Amino acid sequence: MHLSGKSRAAADCSLLYAILDKTTMNKNMKRRLVEYMSRHEDYEQRTQKLLEPILEKNNYELYDVEFVKEAGNWYLRVYIDKEGGISIDDCELVSRALSDLLDEHDFISESYMLEVSSPGLGRRLRKDKHFEKSIGEEVEIKLYKPINKKKEFVGLLRSFDKDTIAIELSDKTVMEIPREQIANVRLTFDF
Repeated sequence: MHLSGKSRAAADCSLLYAILDKTTMNKNMKRRLVEYMSRHEDYEQRTQKLLEPILEKNNYELYDVEFVKEAGNWYLRVYIDKEGGISIDDCELVSRALSDLLDEHDFISESYMLEVSSPGLGRRLRKDKHFEKSIGEEVEIKLYKPINKKKEFVGLLRSFDKDTIAIELSDKTVMEIPREQIANVRLTFDF
């Protein structure tokens, strides 16, 4: 089974586990998918541990780490942030230090490219800490399947819990969307 960057294993493990329970995949396919997800989650967690002293020393915040396959290539992506924003020099500093540590520890079996960047203005919200910081901000939510014939919604993030995300739409109604139906949540931005 190939997982693209859009449906990558680490993005929504709970959703993929739920799918496993409801699909007709044979047991061997399910076992392989769970192993795949676990291995890549391990890569992300171990990378986070390597990053901690680098980030602490330079007063950076770790926004996210993801290990994804896109167009046949593996990418280890690290998103960093700090008060006032991240510069190219900040990304270079973290990239060089992390690259040395990754070479030293050598725990990723696949060939991959390391990318270090800012999460950007239209940053993706994946973790609870991302949602907490974004309460009251305008977000765009893309769904796997339509609700009321729509797969995209924009509104102010009002609340969230482990099962739902609530946004206030432009007509001031609050819409609760089940997390299992959400493919992607990003902050919106205007130029």
